[in-house]
Amino acid sequence: MNAPSHATPFHKLLVANRGEIALRVMRSARALGLRTVAVYSTVDAGARHVLEADQAVCIGEPLPAHSYLRIDAIVEAARRTGADAVHPGYGFLAENAAFARACRDAGLVFVGPSPEAIAAMGHKAGAKALMQRAGVPCIPGYQGEDQTEARLAEEAARIGFPVMIKATAGGGGRGMRLAASAAEFAELLRSARSEAQSAFGDAGVILERAIAEPRHIEIQVFADRHGHAIHLGERDCSVQRRHQKLIEEAPSPAVTPALRERMGAAAVAAVQAIGYEGAGTLEFLLDGEGAFYFMEMNTRLQVEHPVTEAVTGLDLVALQLRVAAGEPLPLAQEDVRFSGHAIEVRLCAEDPAQGFMPQSGVVALWRMPVPLLRVEDALHAGAQVPPFYDSMIAKLIAHGATRDEARRKLMCGLEDAVALGVATNQRFLHRCLAHPVFAAGGATTAFVGRHLDELLAEEAGARERAVALGAVLLHGSARSPLAHRLPVSQRLEIDGHTWRVDLVPGRGSRFEARVGGRTVAVEIAETGEHHARFTCDGVFERADFHRDGTTLLLHYRGQALRIEDRTLAPALRRGEEGGDGRLRASTNGRVVAVLAEVGDQVRAGQPIVTLEAMKMEHVHAAPVAGRLAALHVQVGEQVDARRVVAEIEAADAAAAPPG
Repeated sequence: MNAPSHATPFHKLLVANRGEIALRVMRSARALGLRTVAVYSTVDAGARHVLEADQAVCIGEPLPAHSYLRIDAIVEAARRTGADAVHPGYGFLAENAAFARACRDAGLVFVGPSPEAIAAMGHKAGAKALMQRAGVPCIPGYQGEDQTEARLAEEAARIGFPVMIKATAGGGGRGMRLAASAAEFAELLRSARSEAQSAFGDAGVILERAIAEPRHIEIQVFADRHGHAIHLGERDCSVQRRHQKLIEEAPSPAVTPALRERMGAAAVAAVQAIGYEGAGTLEFLLDGEGAFYFMEMNTRLQVEHPVTEAVTGLDLVALQLRVAAGEPLPLAQEDVRFSGHAIEVRLCAEDPAQGFMPQSGVVALWRMPVPLLRVEDALHAGAQVPPFYDSMIAKLIAHGATRDEARRKLMCGLEDAVALGVATNQRFLHRCLAHPVFAAGGATTAFVGRHLDELLAEEAGARERAVALGAVLLHGSARSPLAHRLPVSQRLEIDGHTWRVDLVPGRGSRFEARVGGRTVAVEIAETGEHHARFTCDGVFERADFHRDGTTLLLHYRGQALRIEDRTLAPALRRGEEGGDGRLRASTNGRVVAVLAEVGDQVRAGQPIVTLEAMKMEHVHAAPVAGRLAALHVQVGEQVDARRVVAEIEAADAAAAPPG
């Protein structure tokens, strides 16, 4: 955009997004001499993307439908600030044809493809038809207009189970379910439609034959308005959970140069067939025989674009801005060069120990491993992680001369990253990278499901060492030098499990902690406000922590732990976590379905309430069998984590005689 032979048609860029992607876009915009405008919801008033923009406009309340999905409010924000271009980022309105059209109608440059191209490729059924006409191989399935439950069940049976249900207007794994049999098809269809309606405003679905254990391979493409189109190689996004990508890498360990050329040519032919402009990604499934099938096209920048930037040396956001300004692509296909290997992980606010339930709250301590890794984030100590948006809070990217070098660097960076206050998948990601199947380049989309128990397992003795250190930091460092050396019994709670610790003070700052049937020796060498240096079982090391009353947030050996001191608290009653029939919200969220009525007889495990949190649905089931005695929520209501949403009178309690 600063090339002397081309006039710049815009000077101020409004970023219609939030968080790390808003900051990422602003960084490239500033490098090209553009002023930036942020938009924000009321809950994001103090967010970094707001503070770092040149100007910012509040566009509504926290729920996306009341803020980041409000086309009228965003266009009005551009008018008020004098912005003459809009970058949608990813998510929210990034693939919304009506938004692109509204920008064009308002005289704003939309940094992305035309509304017509977005509409053509954003509807999965229509996109498959277009790709079939362009000669791109597609997965067999059903994408008809008849969306009745009977017709969809009939088509699923024709395709043959297992069948993938996919929202026609969807993306990012939302509105997607895998039905293994006809018996579960109806309920999974309802759930997919509900999630799709909530996320995209469209409950339509397509059906596809499920391909067994494929690779998820995507091709990055770029096209300009002058008829030029290129691809920038592939990314392997096979490591997923619930169809949400967790780890992405470039190049793919499964793609040969010949296969890359074939897939790249198909992707370029596809975008040329629809007159595409800007950045886009064609996603394919690659089977074990080397055959690939078109899944969908994302008509926007991808979350995982940094790995392509790392191996090509290109700034994809700058390319987007230049193309949107009318410039031709600055390179041809033969100019594209690849160097080394890059891997990205998505750090998400979710609790692997609780079924990866999304988390929200305040970040107590935040330190990312730069410059070892490239980190894209928008957080700081004291920042709020709200429950209304996607659970991804940071991306960590490593680049190395080889795949194993990149993998090792990323593992080291993950161990060093400090994220305390909100549970994350940090340790889980590290175990994925360390797993021998991933290390060997053999991970498919079945990787997480097949190895879940191993990926969630803990190193032997790790929890005992952490509990011992926590006990010392909570109690030992505050003791009087004249204190006796008799054991002090403590009751500490971690992840819902209670640990009894007998802490025996020794000389100086030395302690012996008897926990879990073993004795752990801890000697404190130094403590600061948020860090400690110590010797644990003869090994000198460091940990980071944040203490808030009787709660200790501890980062130790790459793992974040929340340790609650329950020594002086009443002991938990047997069954308090559900055996009493109280069903509690597992996360902050909005009630999207109530699946039973007061007075119903319910079985243990029967779905009662569905919450939506961070764009995903979470079914809450009856903890015991019995009669549904009370419902404390209704559809549309926002609830806090741990709130009692329903009460069940247990069958044995109901049958017991009074008295």
